[in-house]
Amino acid sequence: MSYHGKQVPDYLLIKIEQRNDPVSAVSEDDARHRSIAYPTLMWGAPIFGSAEEVDGRWRILRLDADAPQHARDGLASHFRRLFSETPQTAEHTAERAECEAAYELLDWEAVDELTVNGRRYRIIRAQPFIRMGPDGPEPPRPTDPDPYPPGQADRTTSQMDGFVIDPTASTGLTEGLVRMEMISASYRTDTVPEDVHADSRRAVTTHPNVVLLPVGYTIGAYVDGGWRPRSVATYPTPQAARDAGSFSIADILPDENTPIEEFMAAYDRARAAHRPPRTDNFEVRGVPCRVTRVETFVRVGPDGPEGPRPSDRDPDPPPARHVQQLRAQGLMPDPD
Repeated sequence: MSYHGKQVPDYLLIKIEQRNDPVSAVSEDDARHRSIAYPTLMWGAPIFGSAEEVDGRWRILRLDADAPQHARDGLASHFRRLFSETPQTAEHTAERAECEAAYELLDWEAVDELTVNGRRYRIIRAQPFIRMGPDGPEPPRPTDPDPYPPGQADRTTSQMDGFVIDPTASTGLTEGLVRMEMISASYRTDTVPEDVHADSRRAVTTHPNVVLLPVGYTIGAYVDGGWRPRSVATYPTPQAARDAGSFSIADILPDENTPIEEFMAAYDRARAAHRPPRTDNFEVRGVPCRVTRVETFVRVGPDGPEGPRPSDRDPDPPPARHVQQLRAQGLMPDPD
């Protein structure tokens, strides 16, 4: 089907805007140079979270789960918080009841969409990727915000939480080109199982546009001739990644016969003495590490952002059902 002018549906739009302010000009120049220096895009494992529809647009509540069920658990916690924060008055009785029913349902069932107090909520799926070049993964760009010094980056709030997934929002030229490149992108047949590839191709049709999300950062390590993630999590600023990812409990390398009390004391001393780096390239116990820039996109269709796919790894049952299974197997005692 073809569209003309204003007939193009909102969910298909990519609105590129010429921005003439100095900051945008420098950012565009950075992006162009990096697309040349780091031309290969490598996809990571999908991430999951929850979103709420507000005035026709979907707003991310949280996006940091490695499986759909973990995102459902997070959404259940959201409704528990709403329940506890809602006044215990007669006029709020129905509102509290809907929140309670929502988190109880999520405790038992793998539900990916529900309506609570007139608002729609959905478990959503997003796709992270990094850029690779001859020297390894792309580090932070000069124009990427990094406001806090070492040890204080935890003051940074995540731009992902509350982000509005709006395909109609204007974008710069380089970001627009990335979006157009991602529209038809899917998993390669030689890298994933057949069902994963089939779902990936299907999503190009069911959710034919993409929106780029706020950039995050992680730490990569050069081990055995290749780069691999050192830290699993993604952080909102380069320094937050350095603070959290440049030190881990594995760096202590305790003797297997060391008592746990001595080991924890050694860990506490090492943690206190640790000074997070400010540079993007550093070593940890002789292993080269690099702060790595992580981009993420979410697919959107006529009804909003994409949810989990049938082939997505989702090994854990809802928590109440899991407890029920453990008790049936005799692995957990029945409550008194």
